[in-house]
Amino acid sequence: MTLDQLEAGQRAVIRRIGGTGALRRRLMDMGMVRGCTIQMVKTAPLGDPVEYAVRGYHLSLRRTEAQLIEIEP
Repeated sequence: MTLDQLEAGQRAVIRRIGGTGALRRRLMDMGMVRGCTIQMVKTAPLGDPVEYAVRGYHLSLRRTEAQLIEIEP
């Protein structure tokens, strides 16, 4: 399952960060690391971007970026 498949209010544990290069490094620098708990908060009115709560702060990601993160509910 990938991060973009979470529903509002659901929590999951990050299992793998996909992608390569600068994008992967940027996601990891924002706190998206293996074993971390993440919660989907809400989506924008048109469905993109999506707001997530991770490590005590809120983060907005595009759905294409969220598809790179594998999770376990």
